[in-house]
Amino acid sequence: YDGPKALHDKNRPYSKGSSHEAVLKGIDLCRKILGDDNVSALMTTTNLTLEYPIEIIDDYLKKGFSSIFLRNISPYGFATKAPKRNKYDTEKFLNFYKKAINHILEINKNGTNFVEEFATIIMEKILTPFPVGFVDLQSPAGLINSVLVYNYDGYLYASDEARMLAEMNDKTFCLGHINNNYFDLIRGPKAIEISKYWSNESLPGCSDCGFQVYCGADPVYNHATQGTMVGFRPT
Repeated sequence: YDGPKALHDKNRPYSKGSSHEAVLKGIDLCRKILGDDNVSALMTTTNLTLEYPIEIIDDYLKKGFSSIFLRNISPYGFATKAPKRNKYDTEKFLNFYKKAINHILEINKNGTNFVEEFATIIMEKILTPFPVGFVDLQSPAGLINSVLVYNYDGYLYASDEARMLAEMNDKTFCLGHINNNYFDLIRGPKAIEISKYWSNESLPGCSDCGFQVYCGADPVYNHATQGTMVGFRPT
């Protein structure tokens, strides 16, 4: 859910009308079945989104949400098909994030409990000894260890991002097919190859880094953006 109607409809064109109205109907139905506290939304941060941090958060509040996940767009799937709409530099995203987080802090100071999920994950990693379960910030990485994804065609992928990468005709992280023996897939040659790059402790530039415990290994992201599962660690 991307916030105000005009923004959401622009981000998510829908041939049968307003995607904003359609998703709100779906959210209402889920709340009736599961209860208000058991339904959350995930926002996609496009280039257009960056102009409306305050409006998006206020809209989430009006729609009854108690949290929001402000995360930069991932370089997979549909996001890569419209670079003008979806591509932006880090500085623009950080400015958007700072405005949003300051607004969220003010909301909380005024007595309304509202959480930014990504900040919560980072703070938990820094301030507590407990794992956060967030696939992209784990070491060993969450792919295979915490998640496996069967696609509609029966192929098994190391993570949802790996599945999205396959939709771009890159099946680097495809572990095999549902017809294969499960243990042969998760212990097979592809899984073993990926395992060489999924721990900070064994990555060059990470193994001796003082911030190692706060970070995570993400071979899929590295491969998608830099063409190597190792990645260039400083960036």
